[in-house]
This record gives sequence, C-alpha cells and structure tokens, in this order.
Amino acid sequence: MPQGKCVIFSAPSGAGKTTIVHHLLKVFPQLEFSVSACSRPIRKGETHGKDYYFIGVEGFKKKIQEDAFIEWEEVYPDNFYGTLKSEIERIWNNGHHVIFDVDVIGGLNLKKKFGDKALAIFVMPPSIQHLEERLKQRNTETPESIARRMAKAAQELETASQFDVQIVNDNLEKALKEAEKVVADFLFN
Repeated sequence: MPQGKCVIFSAPSGAGKTTIVHHLLKVFPQLEFSVSACSRPIRKGETHGKDYYFIGVEGFKKKIQEDAFIEWEEVYPDNFYGTLKSEIERIWNNGHHVIFDVDVIGGLNLKKKFGDKALAIFVMPPSIQHLEERLKQRNTETPESIARRMAKAAQELETASQFDVQIVNDNLEKALKEAEKVVADFLFN
C-alpha cells in the first residue's frame, strides 16, 4: 500500500480546527480529508460519508471487534469516534496525503501511530470564555452538552504541549496563514 503523510488537527470543540482544515483543503490539492466514523445520530445538514460515517453504537462496536480502526475512543458513554483503516488506505491509494480533524486524544493516538510521517497541530482558543461563546453561537448544543464540552476542554488544553505545533486562533486570517506555512513546510520539505 502506498503511504503518504498525515496532517492532524486537534482542538477543543469550538476552537476553529474545522474551519482551518476546510481552508487547507482548498489551498493544498495534495490533501484529502479523512472522514471519521461515529456512533451518534446524523444531525440536520450533515451527510453520511462526507461529514462522518454514521454507523451507530452497535455498528461501531462491531468495527472495534473487527480491528477496523487505526484509532478510536469512547468520548462519552456510548458516544464513539474513530478513524477507519480503510479511510486512510483509500486516501493514500488516491496518491494524496491525509488531513485529520479529530479530538485531542485521537490526535495524540494518530501521532503515536504515524510518528515522523505525521504533523500534529493543536488549535488553541484565545481563551476558555471565548470557546464557550463559540459553542453557544453554534446553536447545535444544549446547555448540558456545552457544560460537558467545557469541562473536557479544560483537560484538552493541558495536552497542547504534546503536539508538534500550537496555533492560537485569536485572529482567523492569521491562524489560516500560520497553518498554511507549517503544513507547506511539512509536506514539501
């Protein structure tokens, strides 16, 4: 199987990693997005196979038993997320490098698996309060889920130093330019 490089973006929910990843996909045609699998139900506006592979709790557990994941995590009880080995193979077979938009634990696990073939980038919010505001503005979260995500974010911020690069997203244009530079340096040098 051909093997390319991996660019991993991780951050607490609401830090802006998905916005940065979508931007990089437009800038670098060599990158292809790794669609994660999850056990949660599909949300309005999402597409199976584009946003996630929505496989349900039982389907997810079956894939775990089949050793189909390169990494997976039970983020909350019966709320699983993971990266299918077949997804990475598909991207590399297309002659592309993989770009991941994953939670912090997933990002660290992927970095361990791929070593120097991977660049792990942590997107920092300007502040924990700013993060909470972004989550509220999404209008997709309940007050309970925001509280749960904020508690998790505090723990996730402590892992930032374990990533290769930290980008503070206090100014989106500046963060996008910084992301472009570190990804270009990694892919082409």
